[in-house]
Amino acid sequence: MSTISKAAAIGGGVIGAGWVARLLLNGIDVSIFDPDPEASRKVGEVMKGARRAYKQMLPGGLPKEGTLTFAKTIAEAVADADFIQESVPERLDLKHKVLAEIDLHAPANAIIGSSTSGIKPSDMQVAMKKHPERLVVGHPFNPVYLLPIVEIVGGAQTFPEAIEVAKEIYSSIGMKPVVIRKEIEAFVGDRLLEAAWREALWLIKDGICSVEELDDIMRYGFGLRWAQMGMFQVYRVAGGEAGMRHFMAQFGPCLKWPWTKLMDVPEFNDELVDLIATQSDEQSDKWSIRELEKIRDDNLVAIMDALSKQNKGKGWGAGALYKDYTKQLAAQAKPKVSKAAEKAKASKPVKKAAAKKKG
Repeated sequence: MSTISKAAAIGGGVIGAGWVARLLLNGIDVSIFDPDPEASRKVGEVMKGARRAYKQMLPGGLPKEGTLTFAKTIAEAVADADFIQESVPERLDLKHKVLAEIDLHAPANAIIGSSTSGIKPSDMQVAMKKHPERLVVGHPFNPVYLLPIVEIVGGAQTFPEAIEVAKEIYSSIGMKPVVIRKEIEAFVGDRLLEAAWREALWLIKDGICSVEELDDIMRYGFGLRWAQMGMFQVYRVAGGEAGMRHFMAQFGPCLKWPWTKLMDVPEFNDELVDLIATQSDEQSDKWSIRELEKIRDDNLVAIMDALSKQNKGKGWGAGALYKDYTKQLAAQAKPKVSKAAEKAKASKPVKKAAAKKKG
């Protein structure tokens, strides 16, 4: 069950709306502020997709949704929130302005999570004059309502207690919080993605493969392994019976070979954008973005559901968390019986067992 009853979302873009969906579908009331006049429609579209995905996860019925309120100001949105998730665009000046206002008006005990994908919390805390100690980075991955991982990063002024409370909050809504041990730009997930993205841009630019061919290599190959074991456990298995030491000894020398261009960035010009965009259109233009979101969500639910049945029914990796999360949601979905009804049921006379028929 959730440790919070009222949350605030500041920013209703793709990530912000994903947070709103996860919170609402856990029965938490959410007050959102976003100056975009299209915010209500955009959040509504994300909610449609999230409800559709959750109905696949819980065919027996969903818990009662929280109530969504669109606030006119940040102050109104955060006024009585237990937890606030900020998801505004990645501009430090904007983060400073928004976080300062949140800090000014939010209850003193409310944890503030920032969805930033790369800015260090220490750089954001300087704008908070009242309680900078309650700010953490809570970096999710899209779609927030399905992917459970959230990177938690504390800044120089963050209290350890705030990190622990943030872990409890994110865990209570079915997420897998991982506390990053040292503050660093882009944290862990995006550092890995950025490395792969740079190499991918070179491979396309140099004509080694197309966008679709590169995606096929990932989704038909190591992407399937990463989805359930990650990188190091996969490589441990690749080392055979001797394990990771053998793998490192066997493949370590290749680190010195000039295979990659990871430290080099291709010139980001119109020619490169046109090349990538044209190939991407050829690959996926037959589906709308909303259709691709449905396909993505269906696949993610199916993968996590399949993993939930592994390990002798205990679940494996994200599947184990999925198993626990769906149980939690199913328990919330059960109709609550009032004390009066329980008392009335207990006071009913017990029917005598029917007499056995004579032989």
